[in-house]
Amino acid sequence: MLIIPIKDGENIDKALKRFKRKFDKTGVMRSLRDRKQFVKPSVVHRTKIKKAQYIQRLKDQENL
Repeated sequence: MLIIPIKDGENIDKALKRFKRKFDKTGVMRSLRDRKQFVKPSVVHRTKIKKAQYIQRLKDQENL
């Protein structure tokens, strides 16, 4: 559970913004989306390798 202390005279919009930022950092929504659908471990491994290859290709192009 997230606890956001509100200071005296603080604008509610500012406190809401702090809550949203703190909520995003926890990664709850990301994990919910990941668990929504099962993905085989081999597919996860394959996508990680493809992503690493893509990033490496970008870095190689940048260094030329």
